Parts: sequence; structure tokens; C-alpha cells
Amino acid sequence: MTLTRFSVKPLSTMTRTLADVASTRRDPDLVIQGARVLSTYSERILSDKEVWISGGRIAAVKPAGSYRGSGAKLYDARGGIIAPGLVDPHIHIESSMVTACAYAEGALLNGTTTIFCDSHEIGNVMDVAGVEAMLEDARHAPLSIFLTVPSTVPATSPELETAGGDLTPGKIAALFDKWPEAVALGEKMDFVPVAMGDERSHAILAAALERGRPVSGHVYGREFVAAYAASGVTDTHEAIDREIADDLLEAGIWLFLRGGPPTTAWHSLPHAIKTITELGASHKRIAVCTDDRDADDLLFFGLDWVTRQAVVAGMTPEQAWAMGSLHGATRFGMENEIGGLGGGRRADLVLLTDDLKPVSTWYGGELVVENSKITPVLDAALSNPYRYPEAAYHTVKLPKNLKLTPELPTGPVIAHTIKTELPGIMLGHVTVELEPANDWQTHFDRHGLCFVTVVERHGKSSGNVAHGLLNNFGLKKGAVASSVGHDSHNIIVAGTNQTDMQIALDAIEAKQGGACVVMDGKVTAMVPLPIAGLLSDKRVHEVAEEVKALKVEWEKAGCTIPYMGFNLIPLSVIPEIRITDKGLVLVPEMTIAPLFEPA
Repeated sequence: MTLTRFSVKPLSTMTRTLADVASTRRDPDLVIQGARVLSTYSERILSDKEVWISGGRIAAVKPAGSYRGSGAKLYDARGGIIAPGLVDPHIHIESSMVTACAYAEGALLNGTTTIFCDSHEIGNVMDVAGVEAMLEDARHAPLSIFLTVPSTVPATSPELETAGGDLTPGKIAALFDKWPEAVALGEKMDFVPVAMGDERSHAILAAALERGRPVSGHVYGREFVAAYAASGVTDTHEAIDREIADDLLEAGIWLFLRGGPPTTAWHSLPHAIKTITELGASHKRIAVCTDDRDADDLLFFGLDWVTRQAVVAGMTPEQAWAMGSLHGATRFGMENEIGGLGGGRRADLVLLTDDLKPVSTWYGGELVVENSKITPVLDAALSNPYRYPEAAYHTVKLPKNLKLTPELPTGPVIAHTIKTELPGIMLGHVTVELEPANDWQTHFDRHGLCFVTVVERHGKSSGNVAHGLLNNFGLKKGAVASSVGHDSHNIIVAGTNQTDMQIALDAIEAKQGGACVVMDGKVTAMVPLPIAGLLSDKRVHEVAEEVKALKVEWEKAGCTIPYMGFNLIPLSVIPEIRITDKGLVLVPEMTIAPLFEPA
């Protein structure tokens, strides 16, 4: 059977049937009995209930024992908690290295049934064609996937980086007009130009606002909040502490508290949630989100995990689950369709343990996960995925004989270096005085440095290559590389020598994308990403195993920040210093700095 968002008919066509079922004039298709119900409306857990489902929608939640017919299929919840499926208000599918169809498996295992994705990664590689391919993929997926249209492609400007895409205000307007599932404008990452009144930035905002679409945000620095809100931005996932979280709430901006593995740059929830737990703010305009997950972390640190982290941080289980479901739905005006167990809503349900761990998941009334394993219904839906256009498999275009390391200085110089440290999202700008030396290894040993190079891979330049130095990255030999250098997705390579760096670059080119580790002239781990240099065409568990192997070799190499943090080194909208194919970018000044200056 086909299992997609479109498998459930619109409520407008089902009201008479649902009313008949709720009034006992007609048998439901399914009755989930023996349940406690987590109400996200009243934030209570209600005992002794049963859920009546018809046509993939909830007809009613009734007292236990209400159903006395014989035509319905019965499911015994055995006293477990039935809750609405989770709603992730901000994610990037591409970060999970899998297609939308493959992503659905990991999401449903974690009790997530709806996501709002910003596909700016594939937009940066393939322009509108990439976004539309992702939308077609989403329409084939057994998951409700809505698009927040990429707003900042490229993330800065052609003067600061070379992207494969250029989503102009006109292109963005056309995406809104063509695709009904394009429900909002994606995160407006260029917060400095927005605050400064940049014409292009505000024309993109206007394309959404003229159509009544909400605008998602991305902002650092309390000094930018007022102008950002005045420009029409009404949500953000980038609150890193309670003070800016409080400013954002008071400016009328929804907060998406981002949770992620504590060793990564994504776990800001414990800090930002203090606007509630310490400053007394209400949680009514606060949701939780994942933002980015690799394929391995998707399976273990899903939105269910983030929701439980909200409980750890001081919320009640009922509040936390509402923040994970109803609140995200409400932010996008879909609370009458998802996020709760009211009559008429989609039957996207999760059976939970008392500590909010998903056991089983229903998507549109179909049991897709049972006892933490996918069912044959879901397996069949995942076995016939969408095939991306052929052009998506040919996006790494590199010239030959690239020089991947800078010239050794002949005299004393001041080097502008990029200091990496956990959690990795902010990078320090550290100047280091380099005395004359006979080789680079001497500088590496003295100052804890290694090379970092960004190579333009879209075929839009004559082979832009920018050289930099990482400070405190921990790589003592070999090389690591990725074609997922946010957000223009050029290739980023870190290493200690030209030979290993070239082997890493060649491996990525051969697979038309990927991430790898090279030691002593050999590729020791590789995750091939042949679709746009971003996505695998395998199932999520297969990719997760490849990512696990990559992480093992990554740690053996001594890298002090994980692969996902490494990918952020070229992200030229986050302070203090980044590297793109155009060189070292100082943020928020948005200027290019030289690698060396005279001492």
C-alpha cells in the first residue's frame, strides 16, 4: 500500500463519517484500548481512556469500555500512555545524510510524525532544482514533511563565498506559489544584513510576508533582536542562553529550544530554557527542535530525546510533550490537524512508557512501529524510495593539480588562525606569531596547528582554493575532509600534509561527495554522499553504521570537535572567524582577512 502524507483524506471530506463514528452510529476502523492519554491541550495525563480512529483520523477519545461494537480492530495499550506524534518545527534533512524517505524511518522510530524542514543545503548546491527534488522526495515519504523555503542561499554573498545556488526573491516567491507544502520562510541566517536594512534580504522577507507566510530566524547577539523582530521574523532556534531567549520572547519571537548530543554544538536547550525555569517566562510560545542530526545521532537523539531533556531541565512531562508536539503545530497554524488528540485530528499517535520513551507509532492510523521495530507496512513504504534526478549525482566538479597547503613563510609573520573547541559552533579568532622555520611541522608542534583548506566544488570558479590554519583541532597526522561544508557546501579538508589531503579530496570526488578520514596514505573511513554531495541513497541504518565507523576513525585522528562541528567551519554567518573558498571571513564584520600579516 502507499503510505504518505496524502494517504489520509482532508478533514473536509470526512466530517460526516467521523461524526457518525463519534456518535456510535458507525464502527471505527481501530480502537486503542487500555490507555492513559496525554492531553497536550490541558497538559494532563488522563486515565482509563480509549481512542477511536477512522480513515486515519481521530473520531473521539472515549472513557475506557465505551466501544461495544464488533467491526473495529482492537489494540491493547496495556496501560501505556498514548500521546500525539511529535512535531519537529526546525530540521535540515540533509544533515542526516539520507533522503527524506530514509529519514522517515528514524523519525517514526522516535515518535516524530511531522517535520518542518529547511532544505537550504541542497538549495546551496542545486538551486531551485535541488529544493524541488527534495519536495518530490518528501511527497513520497511515509512522514508529514513541510518546507520552510530556504531564505539565505548563499548564506552571505558572492564576495564572501561561492555557492552552487542563488535563491533570489523571485525564485522564492515562485516556490511559495507552486508548492502548497511551502508553509514558511526558512531561517533568515544573514541577521546582520537584515538588521542593517539590506535590500535583497528584505525583498526575500517581503516574498513571504506578502503571502501571509511566517518567517523563521537565526540570530546571535542581543543587539540584533529588536531590528530582527521588526523585520517580520517570528521564530528562532539559535537562543544560546537565558538572556537572549528572554529578549526573543518579549520581542514576539517563538523559541525553538534546540537539543542535541551534549558533545556537539547543538545542545543549547539547558541554557535557553532558563528563561522559563529561572526568569519565570511562560512556555506557551516555546517548542523544542533538533535542527541537525547525522544518521547515527538521529536514531539515538531524536526529538523524543530532546523532549525528555526538557523534563530533565525542569518541565513536567506533560509540558515537555506539548512543547514537542502541539506548540510546533501551533506555530505553523496546524494545531487543528496535528499536535493533539482532539476529534478530527490526524491519527498520528505514539505509545509511550512512563519516562516518555516511544514504544509504538501510528502514522495516519497505520501502525508503523511496534515494540521499537518497524512493521512490514513501513518497511514496504521505505523499500520504494524516490529517485533523485541524474544531475544530483554529478555535483562535485574539481580542477586538477590543486595546491592544498599555503606557502611556508620565509620570515616572521602573524597568522590569523581558527581556534576550535567544544561545543564547536562558535570559533575563536586567535593570532599566532610564527617565527621562521624550515618546515610546517615545526609550526604545528609549537602552536598546535594544522592546515584547513576549502575547495570550491560547484564548477563556478576557476578552482578557488582558500588556505587557513586550525588552532587546537588536535589532528597530528593524516587528513579529514567533507563535501558538507556549510552552507555553500564546498569541500573542507583539514590535514598535516598535501599528500593525505589530496587523497581525501580524490576520495570525495570519486564518490561525488562524502566525508572521510585518511591516515598514512589510506582512506580509513568513508561515508559516500553521492546525491548533491550531501545525501546517501541507502537506508538510515546502513548510513548510521558508516557514520559510526567514521566517528571512530575521527576520534583516533585526535580531532577535538566532531564531524558535524567540523562542517560548520566554513559557515560564514557565525562569529568569530570562518573560512570559505574566498578566504578567512571575520564575523560579524563580514570582511576577508589575510592568512598572514607582517610581524
